[in-house]
Amino acid sequence: MEFFLDTGIIAEIKEAVSLGIIDGVTTNPSLIAKTGRKQEDVIREISEIVDGPISAEVIALDLDGMIKEGEELAKIHKNVVIKLPLTEAGIAACAHFTKKGIKTNVTLCFSMNQALLAAKAGATYISPFIGRLDDIGHNGNDLIAEIRQMYDNYGFKTKILAASIRHSAHVREVALIGADVGTMPLSVIKSLYKHPLTTNGLEAFLADHKKANTK
Repeated sequence: MEFFLDTGIIAEIKEAVSLGIIDGVTTNPSLIAKTGRKQEDVIREISEIVDGPISAEVIALDLDGMIKEGEELAKIHKNVVIKLPLTEAGIAACAHFTKKGIKTNVTLCFSMNQALLAAKAGATYISPFIGRLDDIGHNGNDLIAEIRQMYDNYGFKTKILAASIRHSAHVREVALIGADVGTMPLSVIKSLYKHPLTTNGLEAFLADHKKANTK
């Protein structure tokens, strides 16, 4: 499973990249707003740090606007992936970009039927938001499992990008189900290292080493 970092904060991206396990970055209007900078400038700087897919989202709601914004974003760098909402216009824009060879990430997916539409339009990635489904009493991972089965049934090439990952259990679950990508904050990535037995074991090893070398 590929790991994408879900942020627009450059310092976080640099730290994550230093770990050697980051494959790409996803952003959205909310994450970009936290930087206080223009999206184009943020995406351009990210492209200088990360050699992998970088999702940049359109703001327009109409088809012509999405196409215009998306084509401008695609000019920033070859790794830019155009992020589109799962709406009628968003699916039409996805089909447009697919024909032009521009990669897309169809976002805000909450049903298998929506994921089917995105795959039919040739989306590079589909982003089911598992955390937001959990928030309203649904099991977000059930959606990942449904999409995985459906894509495998028909041989769709669209990659399942598990989004709205909130904690390490989400990562474990989507990895077992077969998500192609998980995008998550740096805090979640760091939590994956942690286990009390690892901490206790290391402390015991170091204590024994100290004893052995002080005799």
